[in-house]
Amino acid sequence: MNKFLFALVCTLSFSTLSFAQKTPPPNGWHMLDKEVDGVYGISAAKAYDFIKSKKLKSKTVIVAVIDSGIDTLHEDLKPVLWINPREIPGNGIDDDKNGYVDDVHGWNFLGGKDGRNVKEDSYEASRVYHSLSSKYTGKEPEDIDAKDKPEYEMWVRAKENIMGEVDPEEITFIKTLYPKFVKGDSIIMKDLGKAEYNCTDLKKYGATDRDAYMVKSLCLSTCKENNIDDITNKQIFEDFDAKLKKAASAESAPKEYRKEIVGDDETNINDRRYGNNDIMTGTPMHGTHCAGIIAAVRDNGKGVDGIADNVRIMMLRAVPDGDEHDKDVANAIRYAVDNGAQIISMSFGKDFSPQKQWVDDAFRYAESKNVLLVKAAGNDAKNIDNGENFPSAIYLNGKGIATNVITVGASGDPKTGSITANFSNYGKKEVDVFAPGVRIYSTLPGGNNYGNLNGTSMACPLVAGIAALTLEYFPALSAKQLKYVIEKSAQQPDYKVTKPGSNEIVNLIDISKTGGIVNAYKALALAATLKGERKAQKEVLPKPKMIKTKKG
Repeated sequence: MNKFLFALVCTLSFSTLSFAQKTPPPNGWHMLDKEVDGVYGISAAKAYDFIKSKKLKSKTVIVAVIDSGIDTLHEDLKPVLWINPREIPGNGIDDDKNGYVDDVHGWNFLGGKDGRNVKEDSYEASRVYHSLSSKYTGKEPEDIDAKDKPEYEMWVRAKENIMGEVDPEEITFIKTLYPKFVKGDSIIMKDLGKAEYNCTDLKKYGATDRDAYMVKSLCLSTCKENNIDDITNKQIFEDFDAKLKKAASAESAPKEYRKEIVGDDETNINDRRYGNNDIMTGTPMHGTHCAGIIAAVRDNGKGVDGIADNVRIMMLRAVPDGDEHDKDVANAIRYAVDNGAQIISMSFGKDFSPQKQWVDDAFRYAESKNVLLVKAAGNDAKNIDNGENFPSAIYLNGKGIATNVITVGASGDPKTGSITANFSNYGKKEVDVFAPGVRIYSTLPGGNNYGNLNGTSMACPLVAGIAALTLEYFPALSAKQLKYVIEKSAQQPDYKVTKPGSNEIVNLIDISKTGGIVNAYKALALAATLKGERKAQKEVLPKPKMIKTKKG
């Protein structure tokens, strides 16, 4: 977990914000070129110049984004949303007989048939620990049957995870001051006339109330520590809530948020007729930002340009405020494949995967249908060669590896601190490439809003965007060839980098498979030299096999 050291004796963690910056890069720096602009971007302009020089024509590519939701009304995204050609919007009928009613732009696997939606959820470590405690509490390794050993070891690891990460003094500190923070925050919001503010706003704000002054000091000290003024009050309070939730999970079984609303049989992977078509719902910031990186309308004079110019975004909501469930991830992948997605972007992850076999089977299904999966490496500044990080391309019990998966770490630029983002996970075996993931400017909810976010969550759709751009103009390339093109064309920096989470200086090749940062121009140039292997797809989409259950 990437850390921010607060002057008020409180350490808070953020999943998408953390990078010690010397000079903030310009908005959209990730699209620039090392030779022309002097920054380690993806050379987007060169890529499009190459396309024009070769007189290449594009073919529409469908990219599925498995995430938290999307602002379907955003000015830069509405024109690029995937539209299910076999579904009549709003008629309440499953026109295409695929098991999902009115799935016009995708599907929400975190929704109920009554229209309610899951917003927050528990952590998988807590779910694993409490669900298995009655079975394993008091047991020693020698007491466990061989067939139960993997489950027992997962339970032990979950116990260590939730017990070890809770700092009692920190939790007491937060609980004691939380009411004052809430009061001070409400005063500042009223005085500034906005529900969300950052350090830039606070520098000009003269607090007269003691609690408001405390909140101002908290925010400013955080921003100063990290040389970044984009941290907002909402992000700080979200982290407070996450810390308190984590502490509560160690004391008692987590609330079953999903079960109460979704109502499916979560133990049955074949029970797939659940969810609703509300892909916007109340938590679309993360998904909106990721979708814009891939495909925000280019050259329309608004906001930002996405990487690919002929893409349709299929949104699959399966990531709550908390840890995603394996069943939802597996079914989202299968939905994407069955409905024509050629690339799937997955900016999420967790430390435990109790139903990993379901996800593995979905990975194999995508592989069999020639679909590329792009996944974020995670933001814990750790070596995932030596740890648990899911979803993983390595199949359960080490029985093989998916050949259609690219795992992405986050890069920055030397001018902003280091080529490697200090929060990014890494791994010589597990992380394939690095891609820009620091202060990435993209779409935000609100119809016409834009802003910067950091994380491997941003690096992942950036790679998905390059893959989509490449497939647009070289549609015969297979998923394996796309993976080859992106990895082989990644550019190794000409000097050493900082290993994330430390001061150790290493070669990028020491902490990733390719030792390279992705480059759109180089990828297209390499793709032009290959003979495609993709087989023509039938126009009629396959109908997923579903088992009718008592839940429907």
